[in-house]
Amino acid sequence: MTQALRRDHAELVREVAMSPAAGRSAFAASWRRSLLHHRIDPATGAAPDRLGAQELRARTEASGRLMAVARPILDRLARAAADAGCSVLLSDPEGLVLDERLRPADVAEFHGWGLAPGALWSEAAEGTNGIGTCVAEKRPVIVWRNQHFRARNTRLACMGAPVFGPEGELAGVIDVSSVREDLTEAYARLIALTTQDAAQRIEAELFRARWAGARILAPEAEGTEAGGPVLLAIDADDLVVGASRAARRSFDLSPERLGRVPAGDLLGFGAPQGLHGAERAEMTRALARAGGNVSAAARELGIGRATFYRKMKALGIEG
Repeated sequence: MTQALRRDHAELVREVAMSPAAGRSAFAASWRRSLLHHRIDPATGAAPDRLGAQELRARTEASGRLMAVARPILDRLARAAADAGCSVLLSDPEGLVLDERLRPADVAEFHGWGLAPGALWSEAAEGTNGIGTCVAEKRPVIVWRNQHFRARNTRLACMGAPVFGPEGELAGVIDVSSVREDLTEAYARLIALTTQDAAQRIEAELFRARWAGARILAPEAEGTEAGGPVLLAIDADDLVVGASRAARRSFDLSPERLGRVPAGDLLGFGAPQGLHGAERAEMTRALARAGGNVSAAARELGIGRATFYRKMKALGIEG
């Protein structure tokens, strides 16, 4: 890119970022953050520095479960994306690239752009881009060429999708990037959908791994755009002990409610079959609704406090 083109793009970025209407456009709002909050000059910048092997290994090990779960899913995504001349990257929650998938013939070009393991692509480092803006906004993004903040990155087309962990936290980002001039925006949108699907598959596998001993339900969330897999983990007492990010939003499940809400109350189905199982589940539900208050739970079920305690002991319910 010539100095004139860099200067023109930088001037456009500053003009849009400082406009009163900047908040009405997602990428313009990101430009504004990059310019005013992170204080990046859009006309300057070289390829991001990369961590050394030892530092990168430490960051990779810190995301060990994510890496293990993501590996086969990224392999499948790469088989499709590589044919389109794309690079598939996985970053940690800070935007540091941990892993990559690309054709050997494309390594030099993508690494020349800084799209490589060990490179930091946060908004604070690079401004608006497919990884950093996805981290900042926690939503899928397409950053199409001149929507990038830095002028040097305007040849890139980047499709980022967030991966959320089993507690609803951001676990990482999948980014598919291309430098091909013949890539159309319509095809980029198709790649973006495939990337989002891969991210949601990883999220579901992370959730199932976290709650391996629980019963996993995937109820339909009516009247809302879930934005990810809706998964609930149910324990032996029929209490909802885990919920994916989309499930938390769909069922208004705060962290404080987890472990206290009976699945039957949340989803409207009955207690487990069998006299003892049904009685145990009903008492556990009453305790959960009463916040652990035995007297209140006993009153709800219409039995005496002493009787409730006796049944708790007989059924192995912990108070």
